[in-house]
Amino acid sequence: MSAITDLGDTYVEALSALHPNAATSLGIAGHEDELTDYSVEGFEARDRLTRDTLARLEELADEADGDRILREVMREALTVDAELHETGDYLAGLNVLASPMQGLRSTFDLMPTEGEADWSTIARRLARLPEALAGYRTTLEAGLAGGRAAARRQVEACVKQCETWAGNGDGGFFAEFVGRAGDVSEGLQRDLDAAAIAAAESYRAFGVFLRATYLPRAGERDGVGEERYARYARSYNRCDLDLHETYAWGWDEIHRIQAEMEEAAEQIAPGQGVQAAKEVLETDPERSIEGVEPFRQWMQDLQEQTIADLNGTHFDIPEKLQRLEAMIAPPGGALAMYYTSPSEDFSRPGRTWYPTGGKTRFPLWGEVSIAYHEGVPGHHLERGNTRLLDLSRFQRLIGDCSGYVEGWALYAERLMGELGYLEVPDYKMGLLASQALRTVRVIIDIGMHLELAIPGGQPFHPGEVWTPALGDEFARTRSHFPADFIASEIDRYLGLPGQAISYKVGERYWLAAREEARQSLGEAFDLTTFHREALAMGPMGLGLLAQESARLGDGA
Repeated sequence: MSAITDLGDTYVEALSALHPNAATSLGIAGHEDELTDYSVEGFEARDRLTRDTLARLEELADEADGDRILREVMREALTVDAELHETGDYLAGLNVLASPMQGLRSTFDLMPTEGEADWSTIARRLARLPEALAGYRTTLEAGLAGGRAAARRQVEACVKQCETWAGNGDGGFFAEFVGRAGDVSEGLQRDLDAAAIAAAESYRAFGVFLRATYLPRAGERDGVGEERYARYARSYNRCDLDLHETYAWGWDEIHRIQAEMEEAAEQIAPGQGVQAAKEVLETDPERSIEGVEPFRQWMQDLQEQTIADLNGTHFDIPEKLQRLEAMIAPPGGALAMYYTSPSEDFSRPGRTWYPTGGKTRFPLWGEVSIAYHEGVPGHHLERGNTRLLDLSRFQRLIGDCSGYVEGWALYAERLMGELGYLEVPDYKMGLLASQALRTVRVIIDIGMHLELAIPGGQPFHPGEVWTPALGDEFARTRSHFPADFIASEIDRYLGLPGQAISYKVGERYWLAAREEARQSLGEAFDLTTFHREALAMGPMGLGLLAQESARLGDGA
């Protein structure tokens, strides 16, 4: 083992001890009954680890073949973390999707629940939740004392989440969760019930704090401005983007996709346009599934069939990745489907999670391409494959960024269309709607945060400055997703500046990498080989992906 590999592995172990929630998410064993310290002291401790590791990295020489890339991956990931901490933005780190408030609850979704030992671990961790949530509250209070506060929109959404998870005197999420324990000892069930009541009450109290104390001092401005936005965009993509060029490119892309949607609509509702075609797709009983469990099973069957079809043709799918579980997400979160990775030892499989939003009928036209995005050949193939690579733990577990991961998943959707899996007009329309949504994100995420004017030549409110209301209207009319979903998306974009563009920006980089390899290799280019070799490099930032994928084309 090289000194740099050893340093990276040491960092992963130390980070797991300081950030047990991340350890659970990454599937690292040893901290299952602990919770992350989200107090100021906890954030400072993790920052010291980051800076100490960066300093040590610069002292070490390359010793092994993989050290060059590993050094770059570590440097870019740790530098971004250090820069973000230095801003102090964590003192107002509250948003609707990915702040400590959500992380403390969602970590329980990832814990094994097979028997007495598992539930005993859960009881110990759950009993620590009130203290962990209180620690996070002190950080937000420190932010308020220093004049820092999250935006009102994010606070209001988080209050609703707290109320949902706390329940109406019934223990909410936590009572339902421990109610699944089944055949455990009477004493353990008492511990679980008591911990669930305390956890629910802690979220209820946290919601009261947000509503009564925090909300009156919340910020009124949703956008973060160009300087902060550029910093966050870099953290999610790990490349320096020309935001104004990216914004203009988004407009070009949405026009291209809209033209293709008009063509697809002709095959569904001839002569009536995209909106009429969407109405057919949404209301035709033959194009839908009734019932949450039948829909979950349909999703499971689709994933398994896709794995069987692609394995040995366009991908080599290892046996450990041929298990993928389709799940229904707990209520209260955002309405976008998501994926959770397998644990390091694959005892916990990869899972796709579908938030129903209270629906019991599921039109299928938009679900197929999303399944490819979240499952195979999207997140499950890339994330799961990364777990199996002969690379350092740092690269396998924390070397990625959103642009790399989400860009691959969006590339995977497009790839399935290229391979003929979306030839049914319904599913082709679903793919285009998915592409439209990701392109809309580029336009309105940059537009809202930078408070740009809509170009004068556009048919949508030309010359007006972007607002959340305009973003909502634009997203609904251009992507054709449901209104409740779009409302949830707007909250998400404004709470996580720069993250929403990483999908389309990442796809742009992946497509460029494939095209460069195709041009360099000519007739020798093989798609399966490209996929294998590109993924074998391991996760990295988009700038490094562009650099290293060029070496693939050179045969390096």
